[in-house]
Order: sequence, then structure tokens, then C-alpha cells
Amino acid sequence: MVITIKKDQVIKREIYLNQLCRFIDKPLIKIITGIRRSGKSVMLSLLYKELLNRGVAARRIIHINFDSLEYSGIKTAESLYRFVKGKAKPGERCYILLDEIQEVVHWEKAVNSFFADFDSDIYITGSNSNLLSSELSTYLAGRYVELNLFTLSFAEYLQFRKELKEDESQEIRNEFVGFLRSGGFPVLHITDFEEETARKVVFDIYSSIILRDVVQRNNIRDIELLERVVKYLFDNIGNRFSAANVAAYFKSQQRRLDLNTVYNYIEALEGAYIIYRVPRYDVKGREILKTLEKCYVGDHGLIHAVMGYRDRAISGLLENIVMLELKRRGYDVFTGRSEEREIDFIAKRGEDKIYIQVSFRMDAQSTIDREFTPLMEIRDHHPKYVVTMDDIWRDNYEGIKHIHIADFLLADFY
Repeated sequence: MVITIKKDQVIKREIYLNQLCRFIDKPLIKIITGIRRSGKSVMLSLLYKELLNRGVAARRIIHINFDSLEYSGIKTAESLYRFVKGKAKPGERCYILLDEIQEVVHWEKAVNSFFADFDSDIYITGSNSNLLSSELSTYLAGRYVELNLFTLSFAEYLQFRKELKEDESQEIRNEFVGFLRSGGFPVLHITDFEEETARKVVFDIYSSIILRDVVQRNNIRDIELLERVVKYLFDNIGNRFSAANVAAYFKSQQRRLDLNTVYNYIEALEGAYIIYRVPRYDVKGREILKTLEKCYVGDHGLIHAVMGYRDRAISGLLENIVMLELKRRGYDVFTGRSEEREIDFIAKRGEDKIYIQVSFRMDAQSTIDREFTPLMEIRDHHPKYVVTMDDIWRDNYEGIKHIHIADFLLADFY
């Protein structure tokens, strides 16, 4: 049986909607960024309804989705300005909602003019991190606030599953396994897909991102080589890497790939939120190192879609899930080095700092030593965690908390 949420039923992602609503009528341009199909368009639709609920007349809301053929004729800043000017009414505040704005050439010039010429409250979404490039900052410096929208967290996944099944009872450990195998793209969790169908859905999302946000936007010609680089990165999630390592690997496969091309591909993938690069941090020297970063994926479901589900990759998948959760909560995330030992994550947010090791299970003394020892060597009082899927070995040790990953993801604070 296939269970589907009713067509007119939208599950509110309260954490993001509340953040957005706090900026309604504030003199800032609100920019919502994130990977395609993470829910940015739904967020604008929810905002539209919120404005109506607050008494804003529909005629005062100008809502344009540039993925729709209805607006395919708006290609330039000038044509966008003319369209909005024709809709805006003198003497009335207008609310301008622009979805997937990167489709418009030099859109930032139009938005800057809206801000200057109209009594307007402006919201835009985009699927490329270059929306906040230096050129944009020149036009909109000090005038915008960014909200980065991620795919579903584990907590949101549970909310979606509860709505889908109309069932209050959830066995958290089992639900986490489902989250691990499916990923967090919202579309997967408004209908009860079979696993293979879900994998195909995510692969189609991936293909769309690669074509529209990577290949076309960056004028990449060798698509086959790009996809090989993607597979290399996906196959090395959680491992240290450098552009030189990538180039050397391809040389060993009798494929020529120069360093500049590697950098360009990685920057293009990062711009489309397919990957995140996490820099290294030297705990002793308290400095960010410029070599041997780690690479993670914008949603772990992409790995399954491209590479297939592989149990041997579970440690990297768990790291990926933890890294994204830290990003969602506003932490700056680093991998760490203490003496000669590696620490999976050092997360900083203002004065707060946490240290985290991620492993599958505490199944041997060597594993326990490997995960706990680097944290024991750190002599400060910030929280330290070892995060695993272990239900049996639950000991905390010398102030270091051992916690199941499901409980870690659902914790109110760290």
C-alpha cells in the first residue's frame, strides 16, 4: 500500500519558517539558499500564506518562480525590474518573493533597485552558493541576511514520518536506520516509496543538480570526467583529501586531470551544495590548516543514489549526518588534529565549542582507544562526545559522553 500526504497538506518546517518570519518587514533582503529540492520553494509558499494570514492583500505579493515556464521570458535584470514595477502599486508596500533567482542574469542589480525604488520587503531563493559572491556583496553589502536551508534533519524526518503514517508511536532506533538508508530530501517522505524507487528519485535530483547548477552554470564540457570526480569524492567521504591526491588517483587510472580542473570541479560542486569541504584545525596551535581537508555531501541520500547502498561505508555516512546536523545548528565545523591524532569534528559557535568522534560500534578495545584517546588528550572543559550506533557499550569515560547517534541528533543542546 502506498501512503501519501494529502495534496493540499504541507508539513511546516517550523525551525526555518520561524527564522524567516522574524525578518518580515525588516529592512533587509532575505536570501534563502540550499541544494535543489531541499524545500526552498515550499518555504516561500508558506511565507506567502503567512503574509495573507497577517492581513497582507494578495495584490501586494509578487511571487515569481523562475523554474516555471510562465516566467521564462524574464531573463535579465532589466526585464525583471519592468515586470515588478508593473505589479507594484504606488503608496503600498509590496512583498517580492523570487524563487530560484539565479536564472536571471545580473539579478542583483534588479534587487538592489527594488530595495532603493519601492516600498518593498524582498525574499529570494537560490540553489548556488555564489549568490553571495563578492559581486553580490558589492551591490547589497549590509542589506541582506542569509538563511541556509538544508534537507531534513533526523528530527524533521520523524515529524514527516509521523504525519505520513498518522501514528504517534515511533521506535527511534529503527527510524534512524530508515533515515540512514533514505536521506533527507523532503519529497521522499511525503509518500511511502519503495527503497529502489526512492533511490531513483534522488538520482534524478542529483542529475538535475549536476546539469543545471554545475555543468551549465560553470560551462563544464567533460561531463563524464566530472562524474568520475564526484564518484571519487563520494567514495572517500570522511577521508582526508587534497586536489593533488585526486589528480594522482586519476593519473593512476590513466586519466589526465590537472590541478586547476580539480579545483574548478570541486568549487562548482560546492557551489551547488553537492559537497561541503571541512577544513582541519590544529587544537594545540589553535589554527586552521590549509591542507588535507575532508569532504562531505549535502545529503547522504546522494551517496546511495550514485554509489548504491554499501554497509562498508557506514562510518563515513554517520560522519556525514553528524556534520550536517552541526551545520544546521549554526556551528562552524572543522576536522581536528591533536598531537598526531585525528578528531572527527571540532564545532564552534560563538564562545561554544564541542569535540566529537564518530564511529559505527565500540566492538573492540582498539576502537575504544582510537575514539576516546584523542579526546582525553584535550585539556579544556568544552563538551566531548563519542557518537556511535552502539546499543550495548554505553559507558561514559573521564567526562567524555558516549551517546547513540539518534539521541545525539535529537538532543536539545550539546
